[in-house]
Amino acid sequence: MKNSARDLLASYIDALYPIIYINHFDFKVIDDIVSDIVDGRKVVEYNNGLGIVDFKTKSMMKECDLFNFLKLVKDDGYEHSLLIVLKDVHNQLDSPEIVSMLKYIAERNLYNESYNASIFIVSSKLSIPEELEDLITVFDMPLPTVIEIKSIMTEFTKDLDIDVSEDVLSEISLSFKGLNEFQIKQILNLAYQDGGCLDFDDKQLILSQKEQLIKKAGLLEMIPVHETIEDIGGLENLKEWLYKKECIFNQLDKAIKFGVDIPKGIMIVGMPGCGKSLAAKATAKLFEIPLVRLDVGRLLGKYIGESEENMRKALKLSEAISPCVLWIDEIEKAFSGVGGSGGGSDVTTRLFGQFLTWMQEKENTVFIVATANDISKIPPEFLRKGRFDELFYVDFPNDEERRKIIEIHLKKRNKWNKELDIISLVKLTGGYNGADLEAIVKDAIENCFIEGKEHLTTEDLKTAQRNIKSISSTLEKRIKEIKEAVKDMDLKPASNPENKMAAKPTSKRPVGQAGGAAIMGKSIAGMVNPAFWLKG
Repeated sequence: MKNSARDLLASYIDALYPIIYINHFDFKVIDDIVSDIVDGRKVVEYNNGLGIVDFKTKSMMKECDLFNFLKLVKDDGYEHSLLIVLKDVHNQLDSPEIVSMLKYIAERNLYNESYNASIFIVSSKLSIPEELEDLITVFDMPLPTVIEIKSIMTEFTKDLDIDVSEDVLSEISLSFKGLNEFQIKQILNLAYQDGGCLDFDDKQLILSQKEQLIKKAGLLEMIPVHETIEDIGGLENLKEWLYKKECIFNQLDKAIKFGVDIPKGIMIVGMPGCGKSLAAKATAKLFEIPLVRLDVGRLLGKYIGESEENMRKALKLSEAISPCVLWIDEIEKAFSGVGGSGGGSDVTTRLFGQFLTWMQEKENTVFIVATANDISKIPPEFLRKGRFDELFYVDFPNDEERRKIIEIHLKKRNKWNKELDIISLVKLTGGYNGADLEAIVKDAIENCFIEGKEHLTTEDLKTAQRNIKSISSTLEKRIKEIKEAVKDMDLKPASNPENKMAAKPTSKRPVGQAGGAAIMGKSIAGMVNPAFWLKG
């Protein structure tokens, strides 16, 4: 990682790049890289909190503001090949005087053969004034590759004389992917202090530390997941597809080595209240990876370029906590206005383009689950082959699925008994979605309690049904529009009309590594939360 960063920075200097903005928090790492590329050049450092600093010893040399520092060193480039290192000066880059001074140095570096001075701006916050955009090159410190992570882990285990198997090293190194060297070493120290060794259980520790990144950034939302894939009523085609992808996510290292492409994600389109959001949550539970939600509204900023920078940070953050499921709920609303005119539409269009490019080029283990009610409002570029692995369509539950949903909600509330005539209720609920059916059960049980009844009857359920209209009747026109929009599209039905159970594939795993049939040491069958077709 450091070698590649060093070589790239050195090539920038040789190519006369005048201002290099290094967006990084760890100044020690940057100092080490700059030291490697000095090659006889003079290095001068300015620190926003300390003034002029000796680059080697870090001792404070003179109190000084940034403008006077630049004024002091601006002509040194005639006498020496000069590297100017500016740390944490992002808040001062909106000053016209400082912008002018930076342009003065940059232009001489470009156009005067007897002048040589490159500027490094080092800060964890990216802030680029419009006047300097053409002169600044943003440099993102490359994150360690899996091979480099394994090297860091190997060095760590040797220093502490810890015996770790190759399987553990390979699996844990994938969990560390997306973190920088500083963060990896911190977590390794924490794992060692906690248990005195490294094993598969430390994947949970890494996950908990990645959650901290989400909370601190405030751009993504970590969603706690309790629902399993067995909580989805019906949708057997979707479930069977997810079971296959589970085999890959639970053996990522082996799958990648075998030549398997990393799954990109899915889009689930269809009727409201029919389990799309539940499917996103169940996917994360099945893959045993965190679920984070991207709310595009959170990214919108009031300053020019702020929204785009927030999108860049959010996507980078999702990579840092990968493998993860990135959930974009009601994606048609998130990118509404794409292609329109006006300030808001322009920003949305740029964000959409940014997201599309990232989707197309990503080679990370971020699995996207996009859910949408109305596919007609989604820009066609988004549905192009290659963006998602598969597009599924969710319709209203059929008779058998409605029977299961009603029974499950009754069992969940301890009100199921064999005397209830569920079939007669099923015949009355055509066009009801999962949320409607849950509402029937909830209302019927609530009315029984208020009236002082001990047992729930079929008539109680039918009375509740008469008071609750189905979504297909209350939003009849809207439902027709949604069905018309998907009619001619190549979408795979999420439900199996024959109501066959989705087959769970079997897979071989290293000892101690939980799979789709075991979560936290318990079988899924023993953890089923009977909440089929929850509102989503």
